[in-house]
Amino acid sequence: MGRVLAALALGVCVLATGVWLDYQRFIATPVRIGEPTLVFEVPRGSGARQIADALTAHGLIRHPYYFLLLAHRRGDGARFKAGEFELTQGMTPGAVIDRLVSGRVIQYPITLVEGWTFRQAVAAILADGHFGNDLADRSDESLMAALGRPGTHPEGRFFPDTYSFPRRTTGLDVLRRAASRMDQVLAGEWAGRAPGLPLKTPDEALILASIIEKETGLAAERAEIGGVFVRRLNAGMRLQTDPTVIYGMGTRFDGNLRRADLREATPYNTYVIAGLPPTPIALPGQAAIHAALHPAAGDSLYFVARGDGGHVFSATLEQHNRAVSEYQLRRSHE
Repeated sequence: MGRVLAALALGVCVLATGVWLDYQRFIATPVRIGEPTLVFEVPRGSGARQIADALTAHGLIRHPYYFLLLAHRRGDGARFKAGEFELTQGMTPGAVIDRLVSGRVIQYPITLVEGWTFRQAVAAILADGHFGNDLADRSDESLMAALGRPGTHPEGRFFPDTYSFPRRTTGLDVLRRAASRMDQVLAGEWAGRAPGLPLKTPDEALILASIIEKETGLAAERAEIGGVFVRRLNAGMRLQTDPTVIYGMGTRFDGNLRRADLREATPYNTYVIAGLPPTPIALPGQAAIHAALHPAAGDSLYFVARGDGGHVFSATLEQHNRAVSEYQLRRSHE
């Protein structure tokens, strides 16, 4: 009997030693990733066992038990995060656990472009495919209420930039971050504004900045165009800027701005109304906001497009009319 027990004990020891050595090989051997990188998703609510089973099903590890043991011995069994994670060749099971508990999920970029309208920004988020479709078929009023800004017009309220989010982030969360960023940028620029501006509130600065954004894409011209508009506001002159007219026309604008359009009475037609339009007309970037609040000094009150992206600035109507004639004639011969 004693010999039998001794033999059994020896067998158990040998087996345990073999299992332990196999476990040590497991933790030292890289997981089986055939490509340079692999995207591995941990669904929300997944526990260590579900993750181990998924790794096994993907062929990354031989079986789940050693992975569960390793996670338990490290104290990471309940620390796994949900989301998409990038796994790379050469990662050991311990490195995989490090990645899955780190929370460093894959981020997908989304760019909101300077000069876009709010609806263009919403369309870009919906078309991206990495984010939720919670923005679909919702009115501006509904979206702003969901963002905690009921009664606020959405135009211009979202900072144009490139943002990064995990997959399945809601569209509202994308907009929420862009709105918060605009609040920060606008507050900072407003606090450092030049003295003597005809702008009473940060909202008015945002409106003017959106017009500057649409009038020029040249960094060197923004402050000069800002100066023209500020001087016109100070002098009680109408802004007479085409982008506001186009915005007021909405979907009726077919790419051709006619004289009749300049005479049409809309809240955004600055050939008809005095002062600023009621809301921004686009998403202004920080450079345009800065230009609105730090306009260039000078005496120009007019500008006309040269046709190459730049403008000719004039101090008098006579000079402006000559410039208009020259560049309109030049474009007609091109």
